Amino acid sequence: MADAESLEQFREEARAWLEENFDPALKGRHNPMGMVDGPTDMSPDMVKWREALGERGFGTPTWPKAYGGADLSAEEVRVLDEEMRKIGAYNPIGGLAVGMFAPTLMEFGTEEQKQKWLPPLSNGSSRGAQGYSEPGAGSDLANLQCFAEDKGDHYVINGQKTWTSGGQWADFCFGLFRTDKSTKHEGITFLVLDMDQPGIETRPIQLISGASPFCETFFTDAIALKSDRVGEEGKGWTIGKRLLQFERAGIGGGGMRFMMQSLADQAKDYVEVDDKGEIVDAELRLKIVRHEMTVRNFMGTIARAQREAKEQGGPSATSSVLKNVGAKLVQERTDLMVEIMGMQGLGWEGEGFSEDELKATRSWLWNRAVTIYGGSTEIQNNIIAKRVLGMLDHQ
Repeated sequence: MADAESLEQFREEARAWLEENFDPALKGRHNPMGMVDGPTDMSPDMVKWREALGERGFGTPTWPKAYGGADLSAEEVRVLDEEMRKIGAYNPIGGLAVGMFAPTLMEFGTEEQKQKWLPPLSNGSSRGAQGYSEPGAGSDLANLQCFAEDKGDHYVINGQKTWTSGGQWADFCFGLFRTDKSTKHEGITFLVLDMDQPGIETRPIQLISGASPFCETFFTDAIALKSDRVGEEGKGWTIGKRLLQFERAGIGGGGMRFMMQSLADQAKDYVEVDDKGEIVDAELRLKIVRHEMTVRNFMGTIARAQREAKEQGGPSATSSVLKNVGAKLVQERTDLMVEIMGMQGLGWEGEGFSEDELKATRSWLWNRAVTIYGGSTEIQNNIIAKRVLGMLDHQ
């Protein structure tokens, strides 16, 4: 743990670096879901900012320097986040591959694989898509049938994946594929393959929010190199479950920093306040206070869980608890925001609505799915019962 003096020195260094590298014109242009629901912003000023973050290692600040990170401690990351928020700066480097594939690869991959995939992810020059779910393998993921046939130094893949996040923009796909049809869990292998090749077709799925972040992905004699297999053949289920822990920890924790913004301050732009600047509607005021108190308690729990995860070498089954609570809080926040905005929170397009108001409507619709993706609330409850509480199935 860094001492107060070294943290203050780092704060000064980070502040100076941000002042030099972050263009104020970029404020407000970050889309938190941009990693999966749209092409990468390739405007010159955004590219310059992304390159600066990658070169300094601040795009993936906790990663080892050997893989493009800055090897920062949790306390230093907190300081960096604070300084970025002060000037409206943000980190556009992220997405599923950074939050899920990368930590899994650090644990199970070879050094050659880490050097191949991690540096491009750390500077934002590469994007990955997750190939897990299939039409007949959602909650029962181990029932997947997309088949990878052994052809010596490579596999030939045929089959389908669905809900492939960002598949239409990805450079590579990481996921679970069946290599043995005679056994269920032991017949699954973790493979990575190039998306820019013949035999891969993506068909975007449009959601109720208007976004198309997911795809149906079809593989017809697609190629995955043996050198790009993570772990041993038939051991993919173990690796895949580990990746899901990182996913749930991200959904329930790291992706929730936006919730630290004051909902009360936003509400005062829409509802009546008294001469003391307090919200007049007592019931709404109570809802907001309860929500913000719960969020702050939850963020404290996340910080503790992240420290424990670092000591233990990664997240545990308790990530399912964080996922469920985090999902509920995200939905509660967007529900409250729409209630606060009233009619202004129901806009879809056209005049009379600000950009933020239109985003609020879409966020409200988008977050209906947060209790489903990454493993539904019901699946997480089963995991919590068995692996956290130690409850066994009754025969």
